[in-house]
Amino acid sequence: MTTPSDSAFDGCGAVFDGCGPGSANQPEVRPGFLIVYLLLGVAFGFVLSRSEVISWFRIQEMFRFQSFRMYGIIGSAVVTAAISVALIKRSSLKSVSGESISIPPKQLDTGIRYAAGGTIFGIGWALTGACPGPLIALIGNGVTVMIVALVSALAGTWTYGWLRPRLPH
Repeated sequence: MTTPSDSAFDGCGAVFDGCGPGSANQPEVRPGFLIVYLLLGVAFGFVLSRSEVISWFRIQEMFRFQSFRMYGIIGSAVVTAAISVALIKRSSLKSVSGESISIPPKQLDTGIRYAAGGTIFGIGWALTGACPGPLIALIGNGVTVMIVALVSALAGTWTYGWLRPRLPH
């Protein structure tokens, strides 16, 4: 019989603090919330589709500096996120499971890891024409070639999770 602490090992004896129930003291998600998350994801995909954020042509316009549209959408998302985080920090909100939401400050150090990660992310975005957010929406819109990008994104995430204990953080 395995326990949540058994799953914290990566097979090489190194402790790995992953995501989800049983790791980092995360509570289990109640099944009733799964339908809410699904509906929010569908709504998010609908908004991405209708706003043409998932359009390869819109993304290429952005990377070629031919249109402000995508920069405006991304900029408004950054402003919205900054305001949301500030409000969460000030109002001491609780999560749906009743726990206090805490957002620890980022440690920039030299910033090399952010520059490297951002570069890899940007190269993948430019090559595929999609960032990870709209991959499912693109597949849902019939762009089945994005299944390759989705599988690649999942493989990259898994690889990072496997390598994370060995990387300098």
